[in-house]
Amino acid sequence: MHPDLHGALLEGPLSAADALLGAVLSRTSPEGTVSVRLTEVEAYAGSDDPGSHGFRGRTARNATMFGPAGRLYAYRIYGIHTCLNVVAGEAGISSAVLLRAGEVVEGVELATARRTEGRRSAAPLRDHELARGPGNLVTALGATIADDGARVDVDPFALEPPAPGARRAVVRGLRVGVGIPGGALPFNWRFWLDGEASVSRYIAHRSLRAGRR
Repeated sequence: MHPDLHGALLEGPLSAADALLGAVLSRTSPEGTVSVRLTEVEAYAGSDDPGSHGFRGRTARNATMFGPAGRLYAYRIYGIHTCLNVVAGEAGISSAVLLRAGEVVEGVELATARRTEGRRSAAPLRDHELARGPGNLVTALGATIADDGARVDVDPFALEPPAPGARRAVVRGLRVGVGIPGGALPFNWRFWLDGEASVSRYIAHRSLRAGRR
């Protein structure tokens, strides 16, 4: 892994989230390689973050989230979609960065085929929609729940830092669909690249007022 990315992952979820924007995550399979330039991520900490899977401690489901940094934490949402996170911070702290969206920069045809399979809508997918949303990003890459615990920089995965000048301005806001109990201040731990079409739409948790992205 590139030293800058590795260092940011070790520093914790906020540093990791910023460093991952514009980075390119690839996954190779017998079908081919799909590469996604990350445009939207969310940071999650451990026992200090009620929105985190690790808030209440280690379980069989979230064990990978407790480290070491650089592993992929995979989980299912709604029993259907798989989401990928990059584990960050010190081992035992349970912090990670959710990969929310990206732009497919290699393997567009393969990503399109994967995203189209079983899709109900007849409307064609545009390129910026292929990895828009965490479940769609995973489907485009061809990743599965079996990738839980895999290293983000070891075959079949690869992670490359942003190309010089490839990043737009970084914007921060509330995490999608995450509420904060007890009237605590919300966490502005969603990061995205300004002006990128692949960034997903903000949906506020019912406990929060809907606001701007």
